[in-house]
Amino acid sequence: MKLDKILAISGKPGLYLLQVQTRSGFVAESLVDGKKITVGLKSNVSLLSEISMYTNTEEKPLVEVMRNIAIKENEGPSISHKEDNATLLAYFEEILPEYDRDRVYPSDVKKVINWYNILQAKGMVSKEVPVKEEEVAKEELTEEIPIEEKPVKEKAPAKEKKATKK
Repeated sequence: MKLDKILAISGKPGLYLLQVQTRSGFVAESLVDGKKITVGLKSNVSLLSEISMYTNTEEKPLVEVMRNIAIKENEGPSISHKEDNATLLAYFEEILPEYDRDRVYPSDVKKVINWYNILQAKGMVSKEVPVKEEEVAKEELTEEIPIEEKPVKEKAPAKEKKATKK
């Protein structure tokens, strides 16, 4: 599941896919209705890949929380985000049992479930363990690649410049 180009824009419902960056902001496409909007630099925008949920011991990245929902629902849709708070919190406790009940509010749970359902409708959820691009690059570098040895030419020592008087 790749969330590095998925945006949540404060004051706008739903999620957006980052399209292009401009001088005055960027262009994003709504995942709900497909409309493109321009967003200024002063807007409060969050990348889903940078959001985490509080747990009793640490912060869990949103990617892991979404993956837990995908596993529970077998990559299908989850419950509606419009359920009552008690139902939402009970459902979320199944997804992330160690979540911090003092710092994670019902409104946060509603957002996560709503976002999951939006991404699921677009086929963007997965039960697969997310692999960071850095790890993929490291794996590619560790593969043995035959290197041809070429003779190294030694450079001649640089000539000294003579000082000239004027």
